[in-house]
Amino acid sequence: MRDIMAKIIVAGAGIVGISTAIWLQRAGHTITVVDREGPAAGTSYGNAGVLASGAIVPVTTPGLWRKAPGMVLDKNSPLFVKWSYLPKMIPFLWKFLRHSTDAHVTSFAAAMAGLLHDSVDQHRALAAGTGAEDFITEEDFCFGYPSKQSFEADAYGWKIRKDNGVVFKVQTGAEFAAYDPLYAEHFGIVVRCKNHGRISDPGAYVRALAHHFVKEGGELVIAEVTDVIRDATGLRGVMTDVGEQRGDHTVLALGAWSKPIGRKMGLDISLESERGYHIELVNPSHMPKAPMMVAAGKFVITPMAGRIRCAGVVEFGGLSKGPSAAPLELLKKHVAEIFPDLSYERMDEWMGHRPSTPDSLPLIGATDESKTAYAALGHQHVGLTAGPKTGRIIADLIGGKQTNMDLSPFLPTKYR
Repeated sequence: MRDIMAKIIVAGAGIVGISTAIWLQRAGHTITVVDREGPAAGTSYGNAGVLASGAIVPVTTPGLWRKAPGMVLDKNSPLFVKWSYLPKMIPFLWKFLRHSTDAHVTSFAAAMAGLLHDSVDQHRALAAGTGAEDFITEEDFCFGYPSKQSFEADAYGWKIRKDNGVVFKVQTGAEFAAYDPLYAEHFGIVVRCKNHGRISDPGAYVRALAHHFVKEGGELVIAEVTDVIRDATGLRGVMTDVGEQRGDHTVLALGAWSKPIGRKMGLDISLESERGYHIELVNPSHMPKAPMMVAAGKFVITPMAGRIRCAGVVEFGGLSKGPSAAPLELLKKHVAEIFPDLSYERMDEWMGHRPSTPDSLPLIGATDESKTAYAALGHQHVGLTAGPKTGRIIADLIGGKQTNMDLSPFLPTKYR
């Protein structure tokens, strides 16, 4: 067992970084969180707000090789590419698409089921006593299909979920409309995934957690991480644009911005940004009752505090370029089709960056044998869902405790 009174630097103040900081703080460590913008400034604010414990089917299902070119060229497809960025994407895409196999889907699903299955309980444990508890609700995560045929075309994914313990109930659209009339006549089949949850305001939730962390004695430094600090025994902190932050251990949780610092830590991370978009309908005339994945458009409609968030689509375009018009226009088109009679005060738009690895698995664990540096990043679409458990795992590893799950699929050293 290691000395629990360690000084630890956590780089990143999204849900993963803040979760890590709180669990480390509860274990008795002294924690400094460093972030260039502050808590929930990126994807931890703009995500769909779903605690998606059944999100265990990767994008890279068999046949994606054949489908991807047509999807990119189809203006109604949820996949977009900024063509000027494509040459930089080719090495990543080659590695990414090579995982479109049954074997990878099977191994991915088993690994992610272990990480995500208890996500609601993990959030409740993290939020206990912080003032953030009221943001968490437990409700079904629904998938709406236009027809029975379209649902049956997704049988591959539903079998994977069932085989890994995801509990769901299939209803007709009419049966579901009796529960939520807002979707009447829009879906032929609705699948209701059980044991899921929702965060009613993801940005406010993470900020409340961060406020508690600081109140309990944690330090939050607004600065950009520019380099790492090493000595003969390992990593001893980070350099920032306002000075050094030194500690006994360092945790890298910078999401899509982790690549350059990861390389300085010795990780050859093939990391790309999956740019995600949302629109919000503020003060709507009607509110849906539960989160809904619109299967035909691959976007999620989530009721939130005073607004409906419609989040989804994927765009590959790097970290530096601004938002594109086409993904937002596609979301607006789909929303107008689903809610033709809905009125609202205004529509807000957002674009953010999801960190994506070639095998779609996050990196969780020590980055070298010195066990002075750790990675907690690459969660793609499930950063909010997996953040609390990832933070708890990192805290246990730093504390020298045994974890009860197989972490081998998430080892950061596989990219060395």
